[in-house]
Amino acid sequence: MDIVNTLTASRAYGRSGLTVGPIGYGVAALGNLYRPLAADVWPGIVPAAWEAGIRYFDTAPHYGLGLAEQRLGLGLQQYDRDAFVLSTKVGRVLEPNPDYRDGDTDIGNLFAVPSTTRRRMDYSRDGVLRSIEDSLTRLGLDRIDVVFVHDPDEHEREALDGAFPALDELRSQGVIRSYGAGMNQSAMLTRFVRETDLDIVMCAGRYTLLDQAAEHDLLPAAAERGVSVAVAAVFNSGILATDRPIQGATYNYGTAPDALVERASRIADIAAPYGVTVPQLAVQFPLRHPAVATVVLGADSADQITRNAGLAAVPVPDALWAELAEAGLLP
Repeated sequence: MDIVNTLTASRAYGRSGLTVGPIGYGVAALGNLYRPLAADVWPGIVPAAWEAGIRYFDTAPHYGLGLAEQRLGLGLQQYDRDAFVLSTKVGRVLEPNPDYRDGDTDIGNLFAVPSTTRRRMDYSRDGVLRSIEDSLTRLGLDRIDVVFVHDPDEHEREALDGAFPALDELRSQGVIRSYGAGMNQSAMLTRFVRETDLDIVMCAGRYTLLDQAAEHDLLPAAAERGVSVAVAAVFNSGILATDRPIQGATYNYGTAPDALVERASRIADIAAPYGVTVPQLAVQFPLRHPAVATVVLGADSADQITRNAGLAAVPVPDALWAELAEAGLLP
């Protein structure tokens, strides 16, 4: 198989026969992440993703207090259910907010939606079952393919004792196809890979051009155990999303340190003569690892999702990867 086909071909996702393309759509923006999406904007995003060839969609109750699930479900209803892979998450149960006052919003949690409901962390068996049932209602779809335990950083024991056994049972019953965990760290994900029978994990921000922490623990463990890895937050919240870092660039949702801005600028300088951009490198770098099945990207407009989907379309030359390694900018 040539380089282009290797990059764009579908890859196994978990052990149950699911496959995904190189790019998935993480739909947090559909939950009004940072700002409301206009009524004439959000309905066009899922169709644009579909037109661009994306067939994997990831959501969560956390995103917009359920709004992202609702909007994603509406967007997907026009397509054959067997033609796409859908994942959502458990760990946060939504319930009525008794403290809500007219005009209150959830912007403190980054979502510009009315805070008529609130999140309750719940990694128990009952919490998992309720969360999945509620997600199916919001999505308006007949099934969920993949369920991730969402951000159990402070709840590792509860997840091991409650959430994972419940998901294992649901998978054995055929209710879901695969299960795993989604986190912004690699260490706990690695423990989950070794201590449970999950078959997919989503790792955000820890296997990027600027942070390869997952290469030292998670990725070897996943390869050993036959676990698929979805990599998210490959732009490290902004610094790698432009052709070169812009003034005030963010890294992991804070101001980017000068040393990282300089590093990203050096990467851009080396890539430019090859006609390659930093966002292309950011997307394709994780896909070079055999344990990585897909890269999940966000988007808040049809144009942005179309642009993102194209970042894996033209392969980065091997000579560029070699030059970046020789310069000490990549392992």
